[in-house]
Amino acid sequence: MAADADVALAAKRIAWGKFLNAGQTCIAPDHVLVDASVEAEFTDALVDAIGTFYGTDPQASPDYARIVNAGHLRRIEKYIGDGEVVTGGQVDADDLYVAPTVLRSVDPDSAVMNDEIFGPVLPIVAVNGVGDAIARVNANDKPLALYVFTRSRPTADRVLSSTSSGGACVNHVVYHVAAPQLPFGGVGPSGMGAYHGRAGFEVFSHRRSVLTKPTWVDPPVAYPPFTSLKKKIIKRFL
Repeated sequence: MAADADVALAAKRIAWGKFLNAGQTCIAPDHVLVDASVEAEFTDALVDAIGTFYGTDPQASPDYARIVNAGHLRRIEKYIGDGEVVTGGQVDADDLYVAPTVLRSVDPDSAVMNDEIFGPVLPIVAVNGVGDAIARVNANDKPLALYVFTRSRPTADRVLSSTSSGGACVNHVVYHVAAPQLPFGGVGPSGMGAYHGRAGFEVFSHRRSVLTKPTWVDPPVAYPPFTSLKKKIIKRFL
């Protein structure tokens, strides 16, 4: 997230996309790279957005999901210890509940920063500008989705042209998967190929190549032995 982004709107949209289905979507944001100058403002806005969506007790909210099974709950719970908890952190194994959790001061080598979280734990990482954010993205595997928040079209273009990802959104998250006219898929470690709409028809279809040649003409120049005259003719048409 660039320093010129609409911080409150970015926080609301990121909170929505991250904690949708308790973070159990393949295109949920795994972490937020935020300009250091707006880190505190963004963190506060993110906490406010979570409270607006799910109340003071998200476990009681009818709009907040549960973890799919106990094994994944134990896996996700370990990530909470990889940073300082800003909000959340509560776990109820009997209810398969992990609170919407925000972390800061996270070690870049920790598991939460290198695994696909697939759960409701969101690390915030302060960066020194857009260039630093781009460098961090490019230092890791190519993501399935990349999201950039900025009021500047040139800044958005710079991020998109300097990184590689399966898909991307500018000033929102997740929504690109809902556009049937856009192909959806990964690149490199995040996958290969794409589907949805026409792209889906093409990826799941085989284009069989068929060539039909007439029989009424069969020039001898195509067959050996290749005399000097044949070679001259062939070279003339190549």
